[in-house]
Amino acid sequence: MNKNNGNPEATDRRSFLKTSGLVMLGSTLAYQSGFAANILSGVAKPQIKVGLIGCGGRGTGAASQALEADPGVVITALGDIFEDRLEEAHAALLEISKDRVKVDKKHRFIGFDAYQRVLDSGVDVVLLATPPNFRPDHLTAAINAGKHAFCEKPVAVDAPGVRKVLAAAKKAKEKGLSIVSGFCFRYDASNRKAFGKVLNGDVGEIRSVSTFRNGGGLWSKPRQPDWTDVTFQLRNWYYHSWLSGDFIVEQAVHSIDMMQWAMGDKLPIKATGTGGRQARVDPIYGNVYDHFAIEYEYANGAKGYHFCRQQNGTSGRNSVDVMGAEGSAFFSIGSKYEITGKNQWNSAAEQNNMYQTQHNELFASIRNGKPVNDGEWMANSSMLAILGRMVGYSGQTITWDDAFNSNKELGPKIEDYNWNLKWTTEPVAIPGVTKVL
Repeated sequence: MNKNNGNPEATDRRSFLKTSGLVMLGSTLAYQSGFAANILSGVAKPQIKVGLIGCGGRGTGAASQALEADPGVVITALGDIFEDRLEEAHAALLEISKDRVKVDKKHRFIGFDAYQRVLDSGVDVVLLATPPNFRPDHLTAAINAGKHAFCEKPVAVDAPGVRKVLAAAKKAKEKGLSIVSGFCFRYDASNRKAFGKVLNGDVGEIRSVSTFRNGGGLWSKPRQPDWTDVTFQLRNWYYHSWLSGDFIVEQAVHSIDMMQWAMGDKLPIKATGTGGRQARVDPIYGNVYDHFAIEYEYANGAKGYHFCRQQNGTSGRNSVDVMGAEGSAFFSIGSKYEITGKNQWNSAAEQNNMYQTQHNELFASIRNGKPVNDGEWMANSSMLAILGRMVGYSGQTITWDDAFNSNKELGPKIEDYNWNLKWTTEPVAIPGVTKVL
């Protein structure tokens, strides 16, 4: 299987992990994040104790970026449900810095309650990188415990989860805690400049935004003889909607987030669309789709269009098109940025590591006492993707209010997770038959 087909984001994250051990910690990235004066003066920074919850590739990458963001960061706790993933992450992080990865056996926590034991271990910051269904409860627990958080996208797989995240974000503001979102494209320098021009009115009033996220298939893991049903599903969490939210929520949500960014984070009033699975039909792929096409309608009549697919052998595309009253913008994410019409402009991509920038800004906000809180918009962007899945699965037009107020939860309560859990993945959705509300 071509694991990177049409998915440059996945390639960038893997290549960062492969090369991060060669990067000198405290290098120019540390200077860019605002710590140069203290490094040059020889003044040691107080430690910031960081715990990682979710030790897969994304979590390990986030921990390595936390180490590089601030010379005072020390990784002191790791948590995962699988011991092999935790030990792999620990070994990889030790290759980056033996001096600042201080995780003894007592602080390597395994099991469904590992997140709480990380929070109770004395950390200052948590990196939340488990499968998305756990995110609302983990973020809520982190904020209740007074921890700053890096919160990977998406932040939920259903509306009740989104509402939990919004409540946690509100509490974080009250407590003065930072929440930085894993919606990395908002931390890309080229995107910030280009979307800033759209938000500044360079294309006039926005009439429509179209986003594409087309690429190939991803990984899967064959079932092993000693795996229970829940073990198999958790090892292949991407393909079970109760764990991932389906790929429109787990991956293509990046593009929906960029649509929202261009729209000034206004919420739509309703959505309609379609989706299905044509190429990815083997049972290993659980119950998720391999394509969606969704139309979002806003109160002023503007439209947002999102198209995504994960089908091997197909062409890749990651783009945003904005049509305005006075011009239009086309952004081929990571390569070309152009505005035509009244305020013409074009630019090649700038070179910053958006994943690193997320952590630079998180730890800078902690150091300078000026909290960053991405909570509201990251929750709303996740909810838009959930709404897209709902209309794709059902074949119905659904309003934002009906979707947002839904009480349907896709998975069990967090306190009910155990290795003998009997949880059956729902059948593949059939538009016109499947009920989502």
